[in-house]
Amino acid sequence: MRHSVLLPAAALFSQAFAQFNQLAVAKGLTYFGTATENGELSDTQYTAILDNSTEFGQLTPANAQKWDSTEPSQGVFTFTKGDVVPARAKANGQLLRCHTLVWYSQLPSWVSAGTWTNATLTEVMKNHITKVMTQYKGQCYAWDVVNEAFNEDGTYRESIGPEYIPIAFQTASEVDPDAKLYYNDFNIESSGAKSTAALNVVKDLKAKSIRIDGVGMQAHFIVGSTPSLSAQTTNLDSFTAQGVEVAYTELDIRHSSVPASAAQLATQADDYANTVSACLAVTGCIGITIWDFTDKYSWVPSAFSGAGEALPYNEDFSKKPAYAAIVKVLGGAATGAATKVVDAAVPTSVVSSTAVPVISANSTVLSSTAAASTKDSCKSKAATTLSTAVSQVTSAVAVPTTTPSTNSTTPATGTVAKYYQCGGTGYTGSTSCVAGTTCTVQNEFYSQCL
Repeated sequence: MRHSVLLPAAALFSQAFAQFNQLAVAKGLTYFGTATENGELSDTQYTAILDNSTEFGQLTPANAQKWDSTEPSQGVFTFTKGDVVPARAKANGQLLRCHTLVWYSQLPSWVSAGTWTNATLTEVMKNHITKVMTQYKGQCYAWDVVNEAFNEDGTYRESIGPEYIPIAFQTASEVDPDAKLYYNDFNIESSGAKSTAALNVVKDLKAKSIRIDGVGMQAHFIVGSTPSLSAQTTNLDSFTAQGVEVAYTELDIRHSSVPASAAQLATQADDYANTVSACLAVTGCIGITIWDFTDKYSWVPSAFSGAGEALPYNEDFSKKPAYAAIVKVLGGAATGAATKVVDAAVPTSVVSSTAVPVISANSTVLSSTAAASTKDSCKSKAATTLSTAVSQVTSAVAVPTTTPSTNSTTPATGTVAKYYQCGGTGYTGSTSCVAGTTCTVQNEFYSQCL
């Protein structure tokens, strides 16, 4: 059960202008954070918000630590891009979530188009994990060790089997014993085949005495279709019951069509409040990361045709009803329906007279047995707060074991399967997608068949 912490008098300013991280820490979370991209850091209006550790106490590099950026040629490592966000987080006194070591996508062509045996691929993967984690050892609160290993029906992605997941986690555990080790995926935020598959990863690793510390719920939601508060809390409980922490790692809630109406903005606010409330209600849910904070830099419009406006800040950095809804849930005192918040700066002297506490990378966040026994009452309290506050792996790399000509996921020629990579910096495979999908740019590093 979480216990409210009274803010110092200097921090008792209007709830509408309170900062996410400051309030989240006061509510017992470890952080409230955001992802960011290197290319956005020249925008001074953007960085003024990003660098404010009372707003965001944690940063995630969205792309620059992925395989194609860190090992573009076999055995040749470069961290020029990957070092940028970690350095910024350190300068700002923010936690760093590192992302990601092993994933089927955003691979350099030498990996995706290579011909591998289990033995050779295992050594390549272990070497990659070792070199990248060594570079950032002591800097990362957590690593997303394996990312998105499962199809929607809970089966392993093509060319992926379970044998590489234990190897990846064991290697990561040996390289950095202090960083939290996470499995990270989308559409595992409520019960279903995919969530069960992720839960089985936890159970399997635990049974093998291989360390796994957390599960990341990406939470790329759609307005009006976000899982309910009860569905999310029940699901989070199923993971924490296995002795791991959980976090929302890539939260955004997109409108299916834009511009959104006032009613749609209110629904989005409710959806954000549900998810934040779910994390507050579950001991062992340690933090929330939104996948960037402003629509100006959201990945959604390029990935989902016609969709957008997924984040709490508008493109002009004004705040949406969703921003107010999050503040109300975290603050626990405001009442009434979510309304648009006027974009106004808070004087530094008013924001806080107390520094945000530093959380060590290996701090314990799971409750004692006595505290866990009160979880149901915490859920009830969170639901009441919500209704008051708002109106409602394998190598997790899908690396082929056949020659490029027979690989259906990232072929040099032919067509690319739905959801797989079809372009981006350093990509040399086919850009032709299967019928019914198009090669859609998500960012400079990654295009996907959607």
